[in-house]
Amino acid sequence: MRENFLHYLWKYQKFDVRQLKTVQDELINIVSVGSHNHNSGPDFFNAKLRIGAQLWAGNVEIHIKSSDWYVHHHEQDIAYDNVILHVVYEHDANVFRKDNSTIPTLELKHYINAKILHKYYDLFSNTSKWINCEKDFSKTEDFTLNHWLERLYFERLEQKSKAIEDLLKTSKNNWEAVLFILLTKNFGLKVNAEAFFSLAKSIDFSVIRKSQPKLLALEALLFGQAGLLEKDIEDSYYLKLKNEYAFLKQKFQLSNDYVTPLQFFRLRPSNFPTIRLSQLANLYHKESNLFSKILSSSTLEDFYTLFEVAASAYWKTHYTFNNTSKTRDKVLTKSFADLLLINTIIPVKFCYAKQKGENDNQQIIDIIRAIKPEKNTIVNGFNNLKNVTNSALESQAFVQLKTEYCNKHQCLKCAIGNSLLNK
Repeated sequence: MRENFLHYLWKYQKFDVRQLKTVQDELINIVSVGSHNHNSGPDFFNAKLRIGAQLWAGNVEIHIKSSDWYVHHHEQDIAYDNVILHVVYEHDANVFRKDNSTIPTLELKHYINAKILHKYYDLFSNTSKWINCEKDFSKTEDFTLNHWLERLYFERLEQKSKAIEDLLKTSKNNWEAVLFILLTKNFGLKVNAEAFFSLAKSIDFSVIRKSQPKLLALEALLFGQAGLLEKDIEDSYYLKLKNEYAFLKQKFQLSNDYVTPLQFFRLRPSNFPTIRLSQLANLYHKESNLFSKILSSSTLEDFYTLFEVAASAYWKTHYTFNNTSKTRDKVLTKSFADLLLINTIIPVKFCYAKQKGENDNQQIIDIIRAIKPEKNTIVNGFNNLKNVTNSALESQAFVQLKTEYCNKHQCLKCAIGNSLLNK
């Protein structure tokens, strides 16, 4: 038995509320269960209960056993002076207020429906499962699942908004600067995300602005700050970048002392940081006001057009400096643009609309539903239970579900867990 299950039972009154009695044999009529408190203090605030002939307004505290009141030292905490009912699974001790009056106690185990108790134990009986409800996940009604996944997706956007809001504070609400930092991080993919992130933060966005008209300057800035121009290589393009960076470093007093080293190991050549940095430079050279363009774009095709860029001509025959390869245009693919949309563009649009008090949710849903679902172990795991992943909305929602609910055994806060318990 877990305390959060008792919270769930009380909050949704999943027990026989007829003829409820305290252990002191007084009738209980629940007028209002109160509001669930997730912080310190009593578990439910502002409940209204009729106990015997008296109508009470106050707080409700919930424990597995009555004696837990003393285990948690509530008798010494003034925050619990206004508790009007102690709800427990098992009553094993009387609890008193400071004035020695008895706090009414409801022992729930006599009122809980046997079927819901059995389903609860079945749900949490084997924590070695991939997810607790894997045996019954496929039985979830499509209507319930689809609405829950949409809600989870926006919950994930809200989480990403917090990181964006933190960057806005440090950049004095400069949306273009924040977009550059987040896009750069995204261009680094998983392997070089933190390195690219540290790189972006090492350059004041005003320097990017001043360098945008000249592609060589932008590339030199990014390659130099990344520490890729520190070798002695006899290559005309490399030497041009190196000379340009030396000029920029002196002009803008740049430092890359705290930029995380880049990784090439175990990366496909098309994802080498050299290629991604050149593509990023070309994007910002092409679009002088990228943030404004993103705000005005409303369809997936708009964004694909916006991200139609390639690495510079030198990289057609190179993946690294001084080592030639077969000629190939290093363009940003639609699948890479999808990653940019999922991880940066849509969260930024969502956060901007929220800050402005606007609602762009339907446009966001239209875009994310037009993007193909991601492929990863979490998405594959859920699809093996029930194949419902049709777009990136579902794949992102499943990541949120697994990391924030399944892994933390928050089944009682999950619409799927609730639907299985209530069947």
